[in-house]
Amino acid sequence: MKRAIVIVIDSMGCGAMSDCREYNDVPECNTLCNVAKAVGGLNVPTLQKMGLGNLGEVLGVLPVSSSIAEYGIMKETSKGKDTTTGHWEMMGLVLDNPFKVYPNGFPVELINDFIEKTQCGGILANYPASGTKVIEDFHVEHSQTKFPIIYTSADSVFQIAVDIDVIPIETLYEYCRIARELLTDEYNVSRVIARPYRMIDGKPTRIGGLRRDYSVEPFKDSTCDIVLKNNGLVLGIGKIEDIFVGKGISHAIHTGGNTEGLELTLKAVKNELNLDELKCEKYDIQQYDKKFIFTNLVDTDMLYGHRNNAEGYAKAIEEIDSYLPKIMDAMTDDDLLIITADHGCDPTVEGTDHTREQVPLLVYSRGMKGGKLPEINCFDYVSKRILEWFSI
Repeated sequence: MKRAIVIVIDSMGCGAMSDCREYNDVPECNTLCNVAKAVGGLNVPTLQKMGLGNLGEVLGVLPVSSSIAEYGIMKETSKGKDTTTGHWEMMGLVLDNPFKVYPNGFPVELINDFIEKTQCGGILANYPASGTKVIEDFHVEHSQTKFPIIYTSADSVFQIAVDIDVIPIETLYEYCRIARELLTDEYNVSRVIARPYRMIDGKPTRIGGLRRDYSVEPFKDSTCDIVLKNNGLVLGIGKIEDIFVGKGISHAIHTGGNTEGLELTLKAVKNELNLDELKCEKYDIQQYDKKFIFTNLVDTDMLYGHRNNAEGYAKAIEEIDSYLPKIMDAMTDDDLLIITADHGCDPTVEGTDHTREQVPLLVYSRGMKGGKLPEINCFDYVSKRILEWFSI
């Protein structure tokens, strides 16, 4: 059975796009190289062998004359620098019109509709903010009023934070579902994100494992749908199911962080997951002759990029590298591994938002000859490689 494994290291861009200033980013943004420089060098021997050091001056990661993988850089065609846009383009969905952003917060009429439909009584904040900072700033008032904390960023997101010891998690999810229904058409928001937190050791702390993303539904079939329609199984690990609103995802499991995501990916490659327990209600896959394992590793972005934590970011990359030998050893000659990213989030530049960056691409299989890939001007190259691998 042929399998394709795609691992997205969330936000690990590798250099500013030429249009970065249109997104309020500086040409100096380069998540991978700047993180490596900030910590005095990365220790990633497997990524080095795959050719990561050939993509730029990544301190600690030497270029190699003979790589075990194909390596290259992908530039984004779609307008945007967010999770949905990046993942969709990888799966063949190129956006002609960008999602809307709200640098001054959301319109009064939208907020009033949200308050009326949720019966939440009111909201707090409603401006672009760092998630950790806005929770710290409004936690006391949130506890007193039970009003949800609403905020956005430079990306097209409507984020709702609540203390789940004040407002139940299911109520938060219901708030998000209502917001998702409101944020279509003229508002055109990419994602509604549930941001649950609780007080831990006297500090408001986000609970990553209970985060949920409510994306707008894909406008046409993606590579995931095509694989399913050609007798395949598609397993989403992490927030993949949310990004595609379940469309084209036959099996899914959410994760609480990178370590869990890496462990699950390894188990999936070793055929140690109970797929019956991971079935999505939308699809009933009985037989299949190909498998697509699609993993998002979010910690690099959520915990470290947005929080300007270069050291944490570097450690997360090194942890990913430590799992790659185990994943590659478990692969067969019929497996294809693709490692890439969806955008940037440089923790070393001013601000806490995503950065408009090109992304690294590493492609590996046991029988493949490594080497440099030609210029790639669209993330849909990933889709093309998957479909080619499956002969679809």
